[in-house]
Amino acid sequence: MNNTLRNILAVIFGIIIGGFVNMGVILISGSIIATPEGSDTTTMEGLIDSMHLFKPRHFIMPFLAHAIGTLTGAFIAAKFSTSKKLLSAIVVGVFFIFGGITNVFILPSPVWFSMIDVVAAYIPMAYLGARLAKG
Repeated sequence: MNNTLRNILAVIFGIIIGGFVNMGVILISGSIIATPEGSDTTTMEGLIDSMHLFKPRHFIMPFLAHAIGTLTGAFIAAKFSTSKKLLSAIVVGVFFIFGGITNVFILPSPVWFSMIDVVAAYIPMAYLGARLAKG
C-alpha cells in the first residue's frame, strides 16, 4: 500500500477510534461523578440549560474524555502510519481541538475550564500519543 494512503487511513482510523473513546468516557462519566440535581445532560439544549449547575468536579470527566480520546486517536494514527508519525498524531490533535473550540462557543462553560481544555487536552495529548507509539 502507498505510504501516503496508509498515513491518511491511519489518521482517519485514529480520529474514529479517538471519537469512540471520547464518547465512551462521556457515557460512563455520570456513573463516576453524578450530574447535578435537576440537570438534563441527555440533549444539547438540556446541557446548555444545566451548565450553571455544574461545579468544578463535573468538568473532570469531560476533560478526561477529550484528553484520553485525543491521546488514543493520536497513538493509533502514529502507530499505524508508515512515516511522519508525529505529523499524523498532530493532525488527529488538530481535528479534536477544532471540536473543543466549537464546544467553547456552544456550551457556556467556565472560562477556566475552556482554557485548560483547549490548551492541555488536545495538542499535548497528541504529542504524547506520538511519543508513546514510538516506544
